[in-house]
Amino acid sequence: MARVVMVTGVSRYLGGRFAQLLQADPDVTRVIGVDVVPPKEDLGDAEFVRADIRNPVIGKVIAHAEVDTVIHMAVLATPVDAGGRATMKEINVIGTMQLLAACQKAPSVRKLVVKSSTAVYGSSPLDPAMFTEDLEPNALARTGYAKDSVEVEGYVRGFARRRPDVVVTTLRFANFVGPRVRTPLTSYFSLPVVPTVLGFDPRLQFVHERDGLETLWRTTMHDHSGTFNIAGDGVLTLSQAIRRAGRPSLPLPQPAAPWIGGALRRLRVADFSSEQLRFLSYGRVVDTTRMREVLDFTPRYSSREAFDDFVTRQGLRGPLSADTVGAVENAMVGALARGGARA
Repeated sequence: MARVVMVTGVSRYLGGRFAQLLQADPDVTRVIGVDVVPPKEDLGDAEFVRADIRNPVIGKVIAHAEVDTVIHMAVLATPVDAGGRATMKEINVIGTMQLLAACQKAPSVRKLVVKSSTAVYGSSPLDPAMFTEDLEPNALARTGYAKDSVEVEGYVRGFARRRPDVVVTTLRFANFVGPRVRTPLTSYFSLPVVPTVLGFDPRLQFVHERDGLETLWRTTMHDHSGTFNIAGDGVLTLSQAIRRAGRPSLPLPQPAAPWIGGALRRLRVADFSSEQLRFLSYGRVVDTTRMREVLDFTPRYSSREAFDDFVTRQGLRGPLSADTVGAVENAMVGALARGGARA
């Protein structure tokens, strides 16, 4: 049973919320939240330590507090959160390496839970109907969050081999949605006009933030070694999701997609990398049998229910600003024209 728990990445919503949930559990005596910037919301009785996991000083934090459980939630999904792609990679990969090195040296550490992503499977036209945890991606990620997640998982597997006495759990989450969580995909569905890739209607899965937090809690409080896909039941196609969000779509030729992504980044309304554009072309679906049979966990929200709660709670069906719609449409048209001129 966990007693002293350290959570990385508490300045963001999910990390901070999970620290709050842990400190309310009577079986946890101490919760330490770590990040480079203070959290925006009160962590309750959880302690906040301002520390950079890229710095070896994180080892002193673990040793001094005699941390027995580490929950690693500090892998960033977008360069905007980090201040640039180079910094993002440092935090994700170098930060994880330093954290694992500190855990390896600390005899008190008995459990490591890593928040990963189904992005490790990539997205390609050759993908299977469903990815199980043992399948390899058909197209290796070359950039961005997916590549970082693959590297992070590789280092975690190495740590598990070096410290077989530590229970190591890797949770590959589908796309988070919910009342408060913010991700590149929630920003995408919040656009007043949603660009899509002409001729593609990918299958998508979602996990509600409440189910995601409960999965983290279960694997923190109980021992479940291994890798697990975490997603709600069923799938939604992209076109179904856009309709449920009450948004108009704008189908664009595939060659124009990178230009549109660049335009949205410049407007700071959404942050799209090449991997995310591939995801919005080919989609991704994972098998969750291991989640049900080994973790004994059934999500309260299906993918459809999770998405509907996100739409309702974030008020996406409200009136749209004509100025905002016009700005986004003009940016898309301009990007499309520039892309055509350079082709």
